[in-house]
Amino acid sequence: MATLSAREVLERTPVIAMLELETVEAAVPRARALLAGGLTVLELSLRSPVALAALEMLRRELPQALIGVGPLSRAVDFAAAGRAGAHFGVTAGFTSELAAAARGARFPVIPGVMTPTELIAARHAGFGVLALFPAEAAGGVPLARALGLAFPDVALCPHGGLTEANAVEYLALPNIPCVAGDWFASPMERGAPDSGALEQRARAAAALGRTGPGGRA
Repeated sequence: MATLSAREVLERTPVIAMLELETVEAAVPRARALLAGGLTVLELSLRSPVALAALEMLRRELPQALIGVGPLSRAVDFAAAGRAGAHFGVTAGFTSELAAAARGARFPVIPGVMTPTELIAARHAGFGVLALFPAEAAGGVPLARALGLAFPDVALCPHGGLTEANAVEYLALPNIPCVAGDWFASPMERGAPDSGALEQRARAAAALGRTGPGGRA
């Protein structure tokens, strides 16, 4: 798969499926169900100690998927994710150290910001595609809308506290090409997915950008 830009990653899907895996063995069946439902962009949580091993397995088993990692919070995280084959990475904040690591990464990086000041700093450093994190705690849809009015050239992907209902509201905003979340997976399915049910809910999530208010056909 050719290297994509950060903006192209966000434009691939209305919803990035976030996965926090307890075991490597759970990665493939859960990812297969998500892909079958139309969610082809996955973000593996680095809070899981098996995330990078799962990434390597998914790259081998599901080459059609676009697989990233987050949150990247230290310079060493970028090198480890690159060795494992990440297609993209997401940070939970923005610092000069993370900006330098992002510029040297093998993959496109989507820096996380929470305030207008952080957004301005990231834009000044050359990043125009950002993760709004933690989206709901920071101010939710009203904040995303205000940032879009003030900085219409910056694309945002909300992370944190997303539900089906507020995902639709975010996706109605012109500065939000996609959102990230895992509301479509029950806690039990995070470890041992009911593939049929997960696929069905993934299909509903994948359709949000087409059928929700303000959705893009």
